[in-house]
Amino acid sequence: MSENGLRDAMEAYRRPAAEVLADLGSDLRRGLSSDEARIRARRHGRNELGAEAPVPAWRKFLRQFQDVLVILLIIAAMVSALLWLLEPEAALPYEAIAILAVVLLNAVMGYFQQARAEQAVAALRQMSAAQAKVLRDGKQQSIPAAELVPGDVIVIEEGDTIPADARLIHSAALQAAEAALTGESLPVSKNTAAIASEVGIGDRANMVFSGTAVTYGHGRAVVTATGMKSEMGRIAGLLKAEPEDTTPLQKELDRVGRTLGIVVITIAVLMVGTILLVEDVHGARAIFDVLILGVALAVAAVPEGLPAVVTAVLSIGVQRMARRRAIVRHLAAVETLGSADIIASDKTGTLTRNEMTVRRVVTASGAVELGGAGYVPEGEVRRADGGVVEGALRAELARALSAADRANNAVLQEAEAGRWAVQGDPTEGALIVAARKVGLEKEALDARFGRVAEVPFSSERKLMSTVHQDAERQDRLVAFTKGAPDILLERCTHELTGDTARPLTTERRAAIMRANEDLAGQALRTLGIAFRSLPSNGTGPDGLTEELERGLVFLGLIGMIDPPRAEAKRAVARARGAGIRPIMITGDHPRTAAAIAAELGIAGDGRAVTGTELQAMPEEELAGTVREISVFARVNPEHKLRIVKALQGAGATVAMTGDGVNDAPALKTADIGIAMGITGTDVSKEAADMVLADDNFATIVAAVEEGRAIFANIRKFLRYLLSSNIGEVATMFFGVLLADFIGLTAPGGSGVVLPLLATQILWINLVTDGAPALALGMDPADGGSMGRPPRPRGEGVVTRRMWAGIFLVGLIMAAGTLLVLDMSLPGGMIEGSGDLRYGQTMAFTTLTLFQLFNVLNARSDEDSAFRGLFANHWLWAAIGFSLLLHVAVIYTPFLRDAFSTVALGAEDWLLCALVASSVLWLRELSKLLTHRVAGPGAR
Repeated sequence: MSENGLRDAMEAYRRPAAEVLADLGSDLRRGLSSDEARIRARRHGRNELGAEAPVPAWRKFLRQFQDVLVILLIIAAMVSALLWLLEPEAALPYEAIAILAVVLLNAVMGYFQQARAEQAVAALRQMSAAQAKVLRDGKQQSIPAAELVPGDVIVIEEGDTIPADARLIHSAALQAAEAALTGESLPVSKNTAAIASEVGIGDRANMVFSGTAVTYGHGRAVVTATGMKSEMGRIAGLLKAEPEDTTPLQKELDRVGRTLGIVVITIAVLMVGTILLVEDVHGARAIFDVLILGVALAVAAVPEGLPAVVTAVLSIGVQRMARRRAIVRHLAAVETLGSADIIASDKTGTLTRNEMTVRRVVTASGAVELGGAGYVPEGEVRRADGGVVEGALRAELARALSAADRANNAVLQEAEAGRWAVQGDPTEGALIVAARKVGLEKEALDARFGRVAEVPFSSERKLMSTVHQDAERQDRLVAFTKGAPDILLERCTHELTGDTARPLTTERRAAIMRANEDLAGQALRTLGIAFRSLPSNGTGPDGLTEELERGLVFLGLIGMIDPPRAEAKRAVARARGAGIRPIMITGDHPRTAAAIAAELGIAGDGRAVTGTELQAMPEEELAGTVREISVFARVNPEHKLRIVKALQGAGATVAMTGDGVNDAPALKTADIGIAMGITGTDVSKEAADMVLADDNFATIVAAVEEGRAIFANIRKFLRYLLSSNIGEVATMFFGVLLADFIGLTAPGGSGVVLPLLATQILWINLVTDGAPALALGMDPADGGSMGRPPRPRGEGVVTRRMWAGIFLVGLIMAAGTLLVLDMSLPGGMIEGSGDLRYGQTMAFTTLTLFQLFNVLNARSDEDSAFRGLFANHWLWAAIGFSLLLHVAVIYTPFLRDAFSTVALGAEDWLLCALVASSVLWLRELSKLLTHRVAGPGAR
């Protein structure tokens, strides 16, 4: 491909498609070779819009010091160090050094935590990256859109987002929505004709542009520009980067953090003010020590890192969901999953295998059974009564399946030895497989019936037609039509019997509809097949209208089945056990839908409401219907929106599946929109909150379980962090308030003495709030989570019951810590014999152990801490790591100087551990009492 050729391709709309293909060195039927695509990828780069320059690591690190409280702490520590420099005879300011070291460690932990969250979010974006259908090496395949290069031949159809700028080389009633690029509100009809004059983007009807969406029809196009060279890329510099979503959960946590922060800072200010006014504080150093204490208390108690922890846990949890084939596009969906009490699911491919298999063909002369399963084109062909298929029946069967094969856009491929796959619609793939089973080969059909034009399927007409040149009769065209039998039969005037087209009588119409009902009653999906001869000049690509779907000759009925997934039946049972009501919404026949629903356990009463009945229902009647009926059949995508709104009006939290362009409004409106990853259109995926990588209903239920687990884990570390912080604040507040009662007095009896030093508070915050909190966020799913009803809609992340437990645990920690402090010091209520440094070390150790015991409590507000005690290995590793760090502070000489601690004996550790364990036993007792008073289901 020459450089001149590429420049000419930039105005490809002015030249014939064949010239554009030639200049780009591509081929209509084979596309590019894989080797050539790799060469061009190196030359042109990835098909992506230029991203913002990444933030340097050093800036991300400095952002960890932006918090006002942290800045105040650093300033105070630096002033303390400056005072030491001005007083050479003073001792080394270990406290200032320790404070700066702890702040630095906190910043390092925050940096790596943020980096982990960013990596997780980036991985999620990669999982949900757009795909493109392309011809490479003569085969149609799906590749990441970012790998497209100029010269690639792409296949586009209704629902696709255009992956690159491209010149159309084939168009079948193609329309595209280009409002994102041109501002044109209506879809634009597309064709392949060259445009002689220079026109604007909005008038280039033979081009499709990156980022726009196909709303109707299908076609093929050759890529002319990718990435920043596309029209969308040209204006990308004018677009602002989309801000990161702030989920309702994060907003609520911000509110909780701000409220707690205001309370704690108020307490810290009151403490500092009281100490300065009441106690005998002299000298700049003493004043700065008190100020450092106040700021340290605020820093330790305010959960300023909470949103980052939540993002990290959500992202890690969402990656865990992705391993179960559920790709979450919006983090808010994780919160909502725990509240879902309705799953409104499509049938085909979600509740079933999406491997349609033709079982029966009914024509004027009888019925034929086809054996085999799935897409393997092998199987026995016999009469329904067991006889041989011959004579008129054989001719009718061949004509019906030939028409079904031709009115078809699917491709049957042998992916590997013995394994066959269908590119395209599974129903159309089943028709091709059936044609091969009766000996109709693709090459022979292609040779005789070359396609001329198409009227694509639409959900309104429920029909699809193709027009072909008959090679055996050059004087005529033939139209093949397939679609819903009831609608198709209305457009038929004759029926093929043997080789003769006979007028359709009223009796035969009734017989055909009875046969259709019989097939549907066997849970078979039915299609009608018909044809019509046309004069050779009667219809062409530019004169195609739906009028050709009149005066048709009926060829027969085809009954096929998409067998239910074995795992779907189990998933339905699990959903019901979790208080979730499954609803089936399908375009299939009511009897087919009811039969599959009964087999899966969705509904056993055989009742199904059709789209026509829905259309006629007033809102009041619809509200009652959605509460009682669980199967909706012959439903258009527009009806889904009414169903969703009616369910939400009844107070339900609705998860809704969809795959088509017209499903987008329902997916947007649903509390959780779920798109199909395999069969879903790009438009539906963009509208959805979650994408199923395997289109499997069982994956939805698994995602609900994971969503509940993630939300439960967020509550676990919230319970832990908040109760621990309240314990620290209460220890300091009541320690100062009750100093005389617990013997907390300064040597000589003058000046203020505190239960813990500023460095010790910061160290507890660093050691216990980091690794254990994150480990709680990785707790495995509770085995009983799917045995409980959904979380009530609108319930906050921190409930009243949680707050009660949080304050109870915080007060227990404070009381136990001050008790050990009193026992360690002379005087007070309990006589001790240690000095102040020993007493503070004992209190320091007790409060640290309290928080490590509290980790086990925080795993549930209802269940015993001993249930699944060793299920989370990360949690025990975090507890061990935190304990090891505290031991280092107690026994390492330079750390003892920095944190003003002394070495403790075995008896000391035993006392601290026994008192600290009380938080576990007392919390167990409170859970037991709560169960007895309020019942196990109380929240």
